[in-house]
Amino acid sequence: MNTLVKLRRNDGLSLWNDFDRMVDSLFKDMPYWDTNLPSVDVREEEDKYIIEADLPGLNEKEIDVKTEKGLLTVSSRKDEKKEEKKGEYLIRERRSSSFSRSFRLPEDVDKEKIEASYRNGVLTLELPKRAEVKPKSINVKVK
Repeated sequence: MNTLVKLRRNDGLSLWNDFDRMVDSLFKDMPYWDTNLPSVDVREEEDKYIIEADLPGLNEKEIDVKTEKGLLTVSSRKDEKKEEKKGEYLIRERRSSSFSRSFRLPEDVDKEKIEASYRNGVLTLELPKRAEVKPKSINVKVK
């Protein structure tokens, strides 16, 4: 399931994001909702956006980060197989888990310079802002 999260509130999609939050709150107590979507923190700094996602139990090879059509998508699929012999019994267990979460990229993000790092179960994405989009102060001179 994809959930769109807007990083800035000053465009026309804020109504849709309010709706998404309302729907999310209706289902927040359901086990499926809690286990399949990682907790995410998003913050804006002067020169970049930072997304931190809790992904415990995964390694960096099981995490996929892509940008396409104005979206940044974080996803993972993990398949585990276990086989155990006890006496005459053979036990085979399989478990599979996956998630996909997408974020709408603000227009000022430099998509070519996005960086990802993973440490202690937390994926950190740094989305630098393009320099030309940053506000610039212009001094007024007296003539």
